[in-house]
Amino acid sequence: MSEKNLSIIVVAHQPYIRHICAEGELPGAENDIFFGALSQTYIPLVNLLHKLEEENVDSRFSLVLSPTLCAMLDDSLLQQQYVEWLDRCIALGESEKERLSSSPELLKNAVEQLEKAIQNKKDFTEKYDCNLLKQFAGFAKRGRIEILATCGTYAFLPHYADMPEVLNAQVETGILSHRNFFGRVPDGFWLPYMGYSKGIEKTLRSYGISYTVLDTHGILFSENAPKTGIFAPERCENSLVVFGRDCEGSEKVNSADGYASNPVYRNQEKDIGFELDKNQLETFIKPELPRINTLYRYWSKKDGSSLPYDSKAAAEQARKHAVEFLAEENKKLQDASEYLENPCLVCTIDAFSLGQTWAEGMDFFEELLRKNADSKFTPCAELVKDRFKLEKITPYPSAASGSGYGEDILDSSNSWMLRYIRKMCERMVDLSGRFPEDTGLKVRLLVLGAKELMLAQSAELAKLLHRGCFTDYARRSFTNSVTDFTKVFDALGSNSVSTEWLTKLEREHNLFPWLNYRIFCRKQ
Repeated sequence: MSEKNLSIIVVAHQPYIRHICAEGELPGAENDIFFGALSQTYIPLVNLLHKLEEENVDSRFSLVLSPTLCAMLDDSLLQQQYVEWLDRCIALGESEKERLSSSPELLKNAVEQLEKAIQNKKDFTEKYDCNLLKQFAGFAKRGRIEILATCGTYAFLPHYADMPEVLNAQVETGILSHRNFFGRVPDGFWLPYMGYSKGIEKTLRSYGISYTVLDTHGILFSENAPKTGIFAPERCENSLVVFGRDCEGSEKVNSADGYASNPVYRNQEKDIGFELDKNQLETFIKPELPRINTLYRYWSKKDGSSLPYDSKAAAEQARKHAVEFLAEENKKLQDASEYLENPCLVCTIDAFSLGQTWAEGMDFFEELLRKNADSKFTPCAELVKDRFKLEKITPYPSAASGSGYGEDILDSSNSWMLRYIRKMCERMVDLSGRFPEDTGLKVRLLVLGAKELMLAQSAELAKLLHRGCFTDYARRSFTNSVTDFTKVFDALGSNSVSTEWLTKLEREHNLFPWLNYRIFCRKQ
């Protein structure tokens, strides 16, 4: 009997944001992105995994946790700031109960959000001891999830396809991060934004990676298009296994025009942090600071957000969408099974769709895992058995960003960034060769230079500029990385450095403490 294998990959990534506050200062508005993600996605996801495990529901899926996200989840400073942020959310909720005492429908929503904030604080501090990474590692060890590695700072690899040292550095950093946090070498590797160009498969295979996932047209437009399409894995010339993503199913979950557009769902754009007078928000943020999200949102998407949100109706609709999604994906597999033996299909879900851009996304995901518990999801690693029997292809350059080729990562809004990054890459490769065996301050400088280069390579900064979202932060963050790298380069050239400046910057950017600058060396 033909087996029908459906794989789900949840992709979780956050840009590296670490704001060290002066005494009495609140974290910057940028930190709100990470704190909101913790409250809406990562804590609920860990809670869901525990619930399914306790109920013995077999719900295996694959999960990508980017190294920058792992570094932030593991950061004691950010953990402390998050707890303080939750305290302010709770205080705001208490004041909202008083303000909305005469509006029963809105009060109900305020109380629900307050209770979630209280529960999140209890779970984060008491149940998980502020360590979500330990929870994810435990689930992976027990076979509940499969965790894939990805690039060190979520760089768009096709921009560096002609720089093998840079490709090596990003891939190696991702693998080292995976080993550091999860204690094992990964089988699969997630290409940021699914960015692929010829030659990247050689880098992945050289580090022992078994498989990766490409967007649909990367498979279908290959020089020798596979007979099985995206319904079976294929292999590259060097036997790296590649899966094709089902873009149709994935977009229904990830796109704002997909399931999330249903009018019964919560309007995530109408937050009281931007609706109320600043004096009414003083329990959450000082009036002189920029407005930020509070997660107190009371309106549905129906009729121009004029109707209060009904959480029960929204949760029920999310469950219906999960049933619909599974039916459509299983029908595709059923149709494919008439022509293929053991067809498979890979769907990807962006983590921000699970609670952030789509408030009911986690309800959808829970129902998805429960409904498919009998037939089970199949992690891609289990489908990579006899790679040498797979059809051989040469994938087409592709991405799951822009219109399929990453145009939004290199357009008129952000193209100026790449020339700085590539010059930094050239200099870092040169420096790692010129100082191969140094110690002391020079090593600290070289490691700092490698970190600043990798932070500048984060494609998320270019995406923010393209979307016009947090543009000041993106420009400032990128410019600071370029400036700091240049100071490192000049200090090594002049053989002089300010230890005070070096120590301060090391304290601010403390990610990847195990990083070795020699990953940028040319391979002999």
